[in-house]
Amino acid sequence: MFKFLFKRFMSLIPVIFIISVMLFGLFKSMPGDPVKLMIPAGIKSEVQRQMIYDQKVQQLGLDKSLPEQYVRWIINTASGDFGTSTSFNKPVVDVISTPLQNSIKLNVFVVILSFLISIPVGIKSAVKRHSLFDSFWQVFSLVGLSMPVFFIGLLLIFILAINLRLLPAGGMPFRFNGNFINDTLQWAKYMALPIITLTIGNLAGTIRYVRNAMIEVISKDFIRTARSKGLSEKVIIYSHAFRNALIPVVTLVAGSLVGLFGGAAITETIFAWNGIGYVLIQALNSRDYMVVLTMNLFYAVLSLTANILMDIGYALVDPRIKLK
Repeated sequence: MFKFLFKRFMSLIPVIFIISVMLFGLFKSMPGDPVKLMIPAGIKSEVQRQMIYDQKVQQLGLDKSLPEQYVRWIINTASGDFGTSTSFNKPVVDVISTPLQNSIKLNVFVVILSFLISIPVGIKSAVKRHSLFDSFWQVFSLVGLSMPVFFIGLLLIFILAINLRLLPAGGMPFRFNGNFINDTLQWAKYMALPIITLTIGNLAGTIRYVRNAMIEVISKDFIRTARSKGLSEKVIIYSHAFRNALIPVVTLVAGSLVGLFGGAAITETIFAWNGIGYVLIQALNSRDYMVVLTMNLFYAVLSLTANILMDIGYALVDPRIKLK
């Protein structure tokens, strides 16, 4: 196991290097001058503006050659210094820390709910194929896959927030009185609509994924053999069939890791949720390249790590797969 992990992590080094070079190249080829955004708007004198501009360029190391800038960026990033946000005029780590926590809080519930619902529904749909239950969830899946997430969010806002007035249409809780129960209820009210929206979007594909994997396994010879031996249907489905159908589910679990930290830009924007996806949209609109560059490198590393976890998960659920 450790030998496998060491080899995989070592193989990631050249991949991360290539990705970092590509991201840095795209960052440098972007139009506009982010340094100008860091100059206070109240300064009217061109001499003062030029003086501050030169100071910022020197401070950020933009007066160096491109290879020197790249090396400096990599060293600073490895040491935890992700640069300065031009739109917020403060370190990037301070800009993204709170939104990242907010996105994780939101997506943890989404991932848990998605799998708690989709796995038993997918299994039952496969077992009772072509039944009313299966037909309902197949239609639900098709509708969910066809409808954009932003439309689901707007529809829920219209029904639950505007018409029925059951939940707030957006924003985040801002009043806390130190009471754990009341504070939790405040968070729950504002998180409900984004969680429902993202869960509906995730359920559609996950249910079909689990259902198709179970249908393929149920048709295998060893399932017919287990039935001929007189084993109960529950034992056959959950002890034999589901374990063999876990490989595609492991793929979904590993893929959800990226979504857990990646935020949901469209949903967070619709509901004005201060998550990392919402911050990325703002950073793109204001040409805050250091925030965009840092988060894209973070997502790349996270995706590569998810692939390693996927390989480990395959080996754990399928004894035929060895970590060599």
